[in-house]
Amino acid sequence: MRRRIKNKHPVKPEPIFESLKLSKLINYVMDSGKKTAARKIVYDCLESLKEKGKTEAPLEIFEAALKNTAPAMEVRSRRVGGANYQVPREVRPERQQALSMKWIVEAARSKKGKPMAEKLADEIMAASKNEGEAVKKRENTHKMAEANKAFAHFAW
Repeated sequence: MRRRIKNKHPVKPEPIFESLKLSKLINYVMDSGKKTAARKIVYDCLESLKEKGKTEAPLEIFEAALKNTAPAMEVRSRRVGGANYQVPREVRPERQQALSMKWIVEAARSKKGKPMAEKLADEIMAASKNEGEAVKKRENTHKMAEANKAFAHFAW
């Protein structure tokens, strides 16, 4: 039987830049329901990007980072005849964005010694230049999908 389709809760754009993607990033950065703290971290990060990127549009750097870390393929586990196969599948655009943001925030959190806003800015800057941990994660995901191409016929 198929699962029921989940009703997605609409996310409102954040007030300063009026960007839905930035609003979602704030939600990913948020810890223990402290949205105000998460907003401050993200806005400080954007200020830092403005200084480091020497550009007036830190959102363009953020968009480039999302584009560079979004995976095109991923492997999903599928059970066929008592064996589990890693089947490569294409990634939906919403999931691409979600994975991209999650990987960027995880990479920033894994670093030590700096405030979160600086770590996040560094990771976004690195991702926009096609380097950094989040981009490595995407490359590993693509390699896994490529290695398991033989099981693509199990995707239905």
